[in-house]
Amino acid sequence: MSTTWLLRCGLAAGVLVPAVLWADGATRPGYSLWHHGASQLGTGERAWLQTANFLLGALLLGLFAIGLRQALYGGRGATWGPALIATAAVGLAVAGLVPTDPALGYPPGQPEGLTPAGGVHQVAGLALFAGLSGTAFVLARRLSVSNRAWARYLRTSGSLVIVFAFAAGIAYRLDTLGIWRPAPAGLLEHLALLAGFCWIIAVATGLSRRPADRLAEPA
Repeated sequence: MSTTWLLRCGLAAGVLVPAVLWADGATRPGYSLWHHGASQLGTGERAWLQTANFLLGALLLGLFAIGLRQALYGGRGATWGPALIATAAVGLAVAGLVPTDPALGYPPGQPEGLTPAGGVHQVAGLALFAGLSGTAFVLARRLSVSNRAWARYLRTSGSLVIVFAFAAGIAYRLDTLGIWRPAPAGLLEHLALLAGFCWIIAVATGLSRRPADRLAEPA
């Protein structure tokens, strides 16, 4: 498979994963995009859909990591960038294979509380967000001299992934403590994912058009 097609796998992942999450969340009975986390779509009614979405998205991200390694062709970030995207792919795959625990009233009528499987899912989610954010910062460092506009965009995207994910965790905690109900934990988590996948779409699109120029190592 050519470098261009491998990079386009990143574009496909960036479109597929958020689109299926938002479409399923908006139409799933009892589920709230505002309130419930993205991973909770892997439980309850139509759970199979998000399992398939996460696994296919993970496969596409893994192929994108290979394409990114080839496009970087050595130099700064050529190892860590692809490695971090591969980490995100593994996190997404594990999150699909190991469902999260019921929480915030979804799925309805299910007992809530952290289980070993839920703990594994949380670690997988951490790997996903760390990979999405970390790769953006690695690529921004590579582009800091040759393309400052791209570098600023990637730093902003990496920061947004962290900020939204951290804010989602705070909102979730406030909700479970009864301080803020319903808190926008779900919306914030969805936004963290969207920020990460949007930069992947942008980078994959740019590189697949002119892979020899976009991420050239600055002199």
